[in-house]
Amino acid sequence: MAGELVLVTGGSGFVGAHCILHLLEKGYRVRTSVRSLSREEEVRQMLRVGGVEAGDRLSFVAADLNSDAGWPEAVADCAYVLHVASPFPPAIPKHEDEIIKPARDGALRVLKAARDAGVKRVVLTSSFAAIGYGQKPKNRPFNEEDWTDPNGDDVRAYVKSKTLAEKAAWDFVANQGNGLLELSVVNPVGVFGPVLGPDYSTSILLVQRLMDGAMPGCPRLYFGAVDVRDVASMHVECMTNPAAKNQRFLAVAGEFLSIVQIARILKRRMGPAGKRIPTIELPDFLVRLAARGDEAVQQILPELGKRKNATNEKARRLLNWQPRSNEECLVATAESLVRLGLLKDSPKKAA
Repeated sequence: MAGELVLVTGGSGFVGAHCILHLLEKGYRVRTSVRSLSREEEVRQMLRVGGVEAGDRLSFVAADLNSDAGWPEAVADCAYVLHVASPFPPAIPKHEDEIIKPARDGALRVLKAARDAGVKRVVLTSSFAAIGYGQKPKNRPFNEEDWTDPNGDDVRAYVKSKTLAEKAAWDFVANQGNGLLELSVVNPVGVFGPVLGPDYSTSILLVQRLMDGAMPGCPRLYFGAVDVRDVASMHVECMTNPAAKNQRFLAVAGEFLSIVQIARILKRRMGPAGKRIPTIELPDFLVRLAARGDEAVQQILPELGKRKNATNEKARRLLNWQPRSNEECLVATAESLVRLGLLKDSPKKAA
């Protein structure tokens, strides 16, 4: 119901900020958790870039996934919680627990606080990472019945963290939710779409590096794309739709793409801004060679050449979710990077 108070965790992040935008546009009041209250003006500026002056409809609370402090205050008087915040390491952590622990324990902290405060439903941002890894190749698209095997071959710490955090959330609601707390889970693939500021997802970094000419060519990688605006709308739909109770939903726009397909779409659509984009697919041995001195490249090695796909049939059927196309969300990403002056040699523009 419009006017109700919703907590969005991690409001300074790419998905979190778009969730706040969508909620405000729908007439909700929003409270958001940030690790430091010093980020308040930064978040408000991101929302202005998105076309909304939040004013007193948005409030802030300091809370960290690694600590119990602040969470009871964060959920107080909230009807719903969108738990979006989750750690994503820029490099391979020295120990996987550096990312697994805050992801899993943070989700449990939020769920416990939500239960104790009488929140109706928590919507958890999980990931395709919790669905499509550590398994033998499939001859069908992945769906919501599939789960990543955290003990499978080449399962990275981030993938394991999303899987274990989501499983822990389902176990908590089943065993400690007191039969009242409801859960819905959104599992996005690579999240693209309009950037609101310099804090954005790792997926966006791919488009930025392609457009900056920072990649000599395209590694043989395949992944799904989805527009952040459609991810945000799915979160808000999952919050109140009875059909979303105790369900998980894949957020994927369409067929999975290779990086070279992404590069060719951007090259075709972005005119002079796309002049640096490489459209040659790199042989795997060159990528492995480059990985020797680059931790970011090391993270992608297990997925080289692995073709996957996923279906959004369940979200379309139960939520009437109708996402933007792959091309639309990729072009929106690139256009926003140009508009905000976030590309090499581009003038830094005041938002």
